[in-house]
Amino acid sequence: MQNQKIAINGKRLEETIERFADFGRTYNNGVTRLALSAEDVRARNYLVECCEALGLHVTKDDLGNLYARFEGSDSKADPVYVGSHLDSVKKGGRYDGALGVIAALEVIRTMIDYSIQPKRPIILVNFTNEEGARFEPSMMSSGVLSGKFNQDEMYEKPDQKGITFLEALKESGYEGKKDERLTNGKAFLELHIEQGPVLEQEEITIGAVECVVGMVCYEIEVLGDSNHAGTTPMAMRDDALFTAVDTIQSLRNRLDQLDKRLVYTIGRIDASPNIHTVIPNRIVFSLEARHQDEDVISEVEQIICSFKERNRIEPKRLWQRDTVWFDSAVVNVVEEASKQLGTTHRRMVSGAGHDAQFIASMMPTAMIFVPSLRGKSHSEDEYTSPKDCITGVNVLFEAVSTLSQE
Repeated sequence: MQNQKIAINGKRLEETIERFADFGRTYNNGVTRLALSAEDVRARNYLVECCEALGLHVTKDDLGNLYARFEGSDSKADPVYVGSHLDSVKKGGRYDGALGVIAALEVIRTMIDYSIQPKRPIILVNFTNEEGARFEPSMMSSGVLSGKFNQDEMYEKPDQKGITFLEALKESGYEGKKDERLTNGKAFLELHIEQGPVLEQEEITIGAVECVVGMVCYEIEVLGDSNHAGTTPMAMRDDALFTAVDTIQSLRNRLDQLDKRLVYTIGRIDASPNIHTVIPNRIVFSLEARHQDEDVISEVEQIICSFKERNRIEPKRLWQRDTVWFDSAVVNVVEEASKQLGTTHRRMVSGAGHDAQFIASMMPTAMIFVPSLRGKSHSEDEYTSPKDCITGVNVLFEAVSTLSQE
């Protein structure tokens, strides 16, 4: 992009990551920073402090989303948005979400270091309640921005203590105005850790993310008959748990015959009456499946629903979400930035949800992934090497620079 060689300040990036990790640091060096908690507010305050020190114009909207504007030479041009989220899950890591916000800050810092003024404004974004760990659902604020969620309903969502999102927002001091919301943009870019093992295993540093995969979730009920665990012969039992085990194994055998990129999880099993001296009469388990091809998801649903033909097995679809494809031109910009820096890269999909998937309906969007050690995330063991963080932010810098000059 520039004649002179430009690179972000790696030492400063590392120090900033470490500083943000102080807000909600756990005993095992992870992070617990639930949305709009005291820890989140301290992290937000520090972000505002950093942005205002650079002379950026900081605003907040009616969902608590934070924006820091670095002015372009054409102040009326559609801005380039870049960012992620600062909230975490309980006992999570320091990189999930926070790296993307810190990366956006470092991109702007680097432009100021080199006296670069982009044509378009560049706006750092910190989305509220991406994780959904305190207030369900996840990606709450980006969902409202994009019209996927109803704002009034989201305001009334309670945490485990009965505090609503709106009450916590007001208490935090970060309730802003609706007219400050993110609007039309040239593009949105989100740098994020992969949260999976692919990049590390393939020894690739950058993932140019093409889409967030579609997913479907079912609840499957299996019925049997309760009876005494000690007096009922095995051949005379109608044990719902044994039937559920057979059903799960059969599901696995059939689903494994589909596309190798399909992932599915049985993450919840409830037994009734759940007493060790009573044969279970009801089992309910969840099955969630993810894939980028809607035809594969459709095949998954057909397989699940085929079990309805069996006696006393009832599948029910809880929810479904379509694959969100990112803008090919913006993905190409990420790839080209990687090539310019001589960085190993590949195209890939995201199996996890991100704010970018909702923002994609509002403006051209793409994501950049960097490796996660052993694929660990939502864990205190979450780790991405300083080298990979620095490379990722350099690629982000090049991509943002390109988009902001168009």
